[in-house]
Amino acid sequence: MRGRLSIPELGGARAVILHRPHANVTALVRQLEAVGLHVECCWPELPASVRGADFLFIDVDTAFDDQFPWRPGDAPLPTIALIGSEAPGRIEWLMNFGVDAQILKPVGDNGVYSALLIARATFDARIGLAGEIQNLRQRLGQRQTVVQAVAVLATRGKTENEAYEQLRGMAMAWRVSFEEAAARIVASVSDGRTDKDHG
Repeated sequence: MRGRLSIPELGGARAVILHRPHANVTALVRQLEAVGLHVECCWPELPASVRGADFLFIDVDTAFDDQFPWRPGDAPLPTIALIGSEAPGRIEWLMNFGVDAQILKPVGDNGVYSALLIARATFDARIGLAGEIQNLRQRLGQRQTVVQAVAVLATRGKTENEAYEQLRGMAMAWRVSFEEAAARIVASVSDGRTDKDHG
């Protein structure tokens, strides 16, 4: 069960706005500074320093893929879309790019604080989920390695259970994890060593 979310402290955070000079930018900067954020505006180039920022605001109406030094969906910070147009092509770009929150234009006198909080929570959840998926893939790979190692050890007339217990004993003798012992066995076969080397 997921833990209860809490509202992060935003004072002192840094936001980058990728948008042409416009009244919407002026309104956005005013709200961000009222919350306590430091703001940097840029167009059309995104500064390399954006990776050190806490939030990125992008103008979906004019943004394009080449402005970003990462693949769509891989933004390294919470990203908030400023949306004015509902043209299908722009919405499709937005969905493919992947953002964590959105604000409809014209930007008024409110809505930025909640967008910041939603973007932060969505980004953190996305990163956490990506980490869990990576961990599951790694564990799946380790299980496959264990199966391969047991198969290697079972080639000399041992049953699967006997080979499994031999692998467990080797892990204890080598003082490594079960998975590490399995990886050593599989690697030894790739290196051309024989089953005799496994004791």
